[in-house]
Amino acid sequence: MPEQKRDYYEVLGVSKGASDDEIKRAYRKLAKKYHPDMNPGDKEAEAKFKEVNEAYSILSDSEKRARYDQFGHAGVDPNYGAGGPGGGFGGFDMGDIDLGDIFGSFFGGGFGGFGGSASSRRNGPQKGESLRASLTISFEEAAFGCEKEINLNRTEECEACHGSGAEPGTTAETCPDCRGTGVVRVQQRTGGFAFSSTAPCSRCRGTGKIIHTPCKACGGSGSVKKSKRVTVSIPAGIDDGQAISLRGQGNAGKNGGPAGDLIVAVHVKPHPQFRRDGTTVLYEQPVTFYQAVMGAELEIPTIDGKVKYNLPAGTQTGTTFRLRGKGIPELRGRGRGDQYVTVRVQIPTSLNGEQKEALRAFAEAMGEDVPEESGLKGFFDKHKKRK
Repeated sequence: MPEQKRDYYEVLGVSKGASDDEIKRAYRKLAKKYHPDMNPGDKEAEAKFKEVNEAYSILSDSEKRARYDQFGHAGVDPNYGAGGPGGGFGGFDMGDIDLGDIFGSFFGGGFGGFGGSASSRRNGPQKGESLRASLTISFEEAAFGCEKEINLNRTEECEACHGSGAEPGTTAETCPDCRGTGVVRVQQRTGGFAFSSTAPCSRCRGTGKIIHTPCKACGGSGSVKKSKRVTVSIPAGIDDGQAISLRGQGNAGKNGGPAGDLIVAVHVKPHPQFRRDGTTVLYEQPVTFYQAVMGAELEIPTIDGKVKYNLPAGTQTGTTFRLRGKGIPELRGRGRGDQYVTVRVQIPTSLNGEQKEALRAFAEAMGEDVPEESGLKGFFDKHKKRK
């Protein structure tokens, strides 16, 4: 009796009018669910996996799908009902499907050794590696921006062969094994059915070409190591720990790909007077007791230089006032932050006798109850005797 097969649309769980994307999504979901590596030793899952792959091989091909829609299984499988050839089932051979692109898409670059999509790009243009460097600048340089130079050791395209790797006047041969793709197809059999995957070509080492006369300047690599001095423009307002990316200043690319980038980490040295909070500058201004009580004209340091400020009489320690526009410029923007100045009244730490008595007299004049100190009393007794 003819072998009975389920409808391919039913196998994938899609309607007859399903789009190619819907068919692909359904296949990926079921192939992952029933894959032998996910169901070791499960014969039923293995059978469903074969059935799902058979359905997808037909419905993913526009010509085969059209014949199937018109004639059913007989339109795509001449052996339908007569038993498939050895090693297959119903005329279907798993070797017809490259699982690298399928599993690479939802297993992150490969599943069970499959990585066709990654390997197929091996011989295409590749961006060069990015390099990292660091710079230390002053507080003021970070605030207003500056230019610095750094020394790099990086790979650059060989000027002699222009990156081809072949000696000038010669050309590289296209690899006959992989036909210039850099990858070859590998057949594997697991659990009674065949898998087709890709691997780097061993003859050309994945480059897709064979160089018979390597370039003397670069040894056939297409790139050379060079020491380079690069100017880095530090934007005004950059903060400690931030980084600058210089496009195309990294290592040379491969197969005509662009050069990588240079990532420069910026470190800002602490300032002896100022602290920073975003675009705000913080500063503590010391004043004497007299200045705090009587008021004074102060000269306040800022990153722009000193500015004058009239301190009101009776200012208390800890009082904060603002100097508008004296902070850090906005990074790659307009405007500047402010500077906040906190007043710190300096308390004398050592007084002589006359200074203590003057302070005691001041306290009494202010109505404070000041107890007599033995030291002060002895000082005034001696003073009176002299008179």
